Amino acid sequence: MNVLDMIRNGVDTLYQTNPNVHVNVSIKKPRRVTLDHLPVVIRGVYPHMFQVEDCSEGYPKQYMHPYSDIVTKEIEILELPEVLLRESSVKQ
Repeated sequence: MNVLDMIRNGVDTLYQTNPNVHVNVSIKKPRRVTLDHLPVVIRGVYPHMFQVEDCSEGYPKQYMHPYSDIVTKEIEILELPEVLLRESSVKQ
């Protein structure tokens, strides 16, 4: 299982168990965006992307992110390391 598969499985586990997560976002293009500890809800998990919804401004905004954004650290799901550690300990 490669890294993207592990991340996809971890995001899917969060989606099925507790989709309310917190993210750190650091995007440089097309404009610089940095957000820390932003509460979002995972709305969908797809083969190559996942969807989150942000309601911090009073109305819902939905964003799609490829799993590679987690690898490149453009988005960090703060609860994901815990899930990945749990999954790897169960498989051993």
